[in-house]
Amino acid sequence: MRRSRLSFAAQRTKSERNAPNCVEQIVRLSHLADYAVVLMTAAARRPHGARLSATELSGDTGVPLPTTQKLMGQLAACGLFTSARGAAGGFALAKPAAEITLADIVEAVEGPIAMTVCSEGRSDCALDAHCRVKRHMGVVGDAVRGALGAVSLTSLCGPAGGLAR
Repeated sequence: MRRSRLSFAAQRTKSERNAPNCVEQIVRLSHLADYAVVLMTAAARRPHGARLSATELSGDTGVPLPTTQKLMGQLAACGLFTSARGAAGGFALAKPAAEITLADIVEAVEGPIAMTVCSEGRSDCALDAHCRVKRHMGVVGDAVRGALGAVSLTSLCGPAGGLAR
C-alpha cells in the first residue's frame, strides 16, 4: 500500500538564508492533491448528480486537461466520482459533498497519510536503532488525518473562514 508523506517546504526570505536556524517550515500538499481538491470543489458546486466532463472541469478550474483526466480517473477509482460513458456520460460525485472530506481527497491521490518514513513501516532511517519518537509518530499522522477529515467538501465550497462540517 502506498503511503503519502505531506512535504515540508522551507519558506525563507533572503535575509533568513544566512540564518539557517530561523526557517519557517510548513506542511504542504502535492500539486496533484491540490488540483484534486480544486476539481472536487468545482464538481461539488454543481447540483448533486450533475454529470461533468473532464474538459468542462479543466475549463472551469484551469487545471490542465491531461492532469484533469488523470485525476478524475484516480478519484473515480477511489469511489469519490462515478463515471458513465456515452452522450449523457461524464463524472459525478459518488456521494453528497458533505460526506466527502479533505482527507478522502488527499488519500485518493497520495495514499494513506504518513508524516515520516518510519510511519510507513520502513526502517531505513539512520536514527532507527536509537529513535524514541518513532512509536509516537502514528499518533501524529492520525491527528493530521483527523484534522483533514474534519473539513468537508461542502465547507470548501463555502465562504472563506467557514470551515465546518
